[in-house]
Amino acid sequence: MSRLKELRAYVDAELLKMENKEKMISAVAHLYGVSLAAAMIAKKRGEDPELASMAAMLHDMHAYKTGSYEDHAHKGAELARTILGELGLTSQEETEVICSAIYHHDDKLVVDGPMDEVLKDADVIHHCMNDLSKAVKEKEQKRFEALCEEFGLTPESNEK
Repeated sequence: MSRLKELRAYVDAELLKMENKEKMISAVAHLYGVSLAAAMIAKKRGEDPELASMAAMLHDMHAYKTGSYEDHAHKGAELARTILGELGLTSQEETEVICSAIYHHDDKLVVDGPMDEVLKDADVIHHCMNDLSKAVKEKEQKRFEALCEEFGLTPESNEK
């Protein structure tokens, strides 16, 4: 089994423990959606798509496990470090790359390292493209417009 498939099996098992099935379905859709977007963005930018996808699969796990988004990026990075250590899927250097991306993913107004940016952008793509009836959040607007330009898309308003 590949590292990504093994990590996804772990994440799936954790998400199945969620009592609220509607939230569980939303969590699955978000993590897998961000994971796909992260792999595509990473490949385009010359970053490791597997590590990007792994970071995306873990980026909101703390929030889903606890039901709280308070400081979820920082707490999520520590949870990811624990999960990756238990599963033994990554080297120390790879774990640092993944945990840095998770740690920084919520600060969309700041530019961080290349993999951090991949995860932020993948998160924004999913937030903005998953439900086109919702307006783009102000804190994600510039990043979304830059992504549209990078991928040759028209950055029209999502509101219809």
